[in-house]
Amino acid sequence: MRLKLVIFDVDGTLVDSQADILGSMQGAFDGLGLAPPPKDAILSIVGLSLDVAMLRLAPQVDAVTRAALVEGYKQTYMQRREAVGTEESSPLYAGARDALDRLKTRDDIFLGVATGKSRRGLDKLIEGHGLEGYFLTRQVADDHPSKPNPSMILAALSEMGMERADAVMIGDTSYDMEMAQAAGVAGLGVGWGYHPTSALNAARLVIEDYAALDGALAEIFGDTS
Repeated sequence: MRLKLVIFDVDGTLVDSQADILGSMQGAFDGLGLAPPPKDAILSIVGLSLDVAMLRLAPQVDAVTRAALVEGYKQTYMQRREAVGTEESSPLYAGARDALDRLKTRDDIFLGVATGKSRRGLDKLIEGHGLEGYFLTRQVADDHPSKPNPSMILAALSEMGMERADAVMIGDTSYDMEMAQAAGVAGLGVGWGYHPTSALNAARLVIEDYAALDGALAEIFGDTS
């Protein structure tokens, strides 16, 4: 039996955290008396590590101020989540849980995560959605350079003992697909996230809903198991 590793991005792929991201970014900038960036600019950096994202959103401020923006974002994000709960603040996309359940029951597939979130943020999200035990490898921003550097995927492959040909990266942004390409694994883009599908040029395939996931994986891996 050929074993396969399916790695998911989180924000914009598994969960719709747009409201939390926009609100937390506004809180971070407001807290320092700075004008928040426009919505499109904020969504364009989803998937990047926070330090890289802040450099793009506020290139005019100094390093100390950017560090304060990062901390302000983290604090506001956690406050918002604690106020309303994970299921409301970052709901799973339609079909995501069913898709995860289907894949988790397969003997030939391991699941993983590669995200720009911190470990604390990812752990809280997984706990909030009751997804403990689903993802056997969890790669987070604390331990790696920002996407699209391939470090997260390479670490996941090493941790799980998998070959590049037996792995796929699923994500909604150009950073995810470029990371997959740089790591030498297939990229599967999703059309419901924060980057337009026209930006997913490096993807092997792009799907528009979770119902199409199993068929796309079969096509990428060249089987129907």
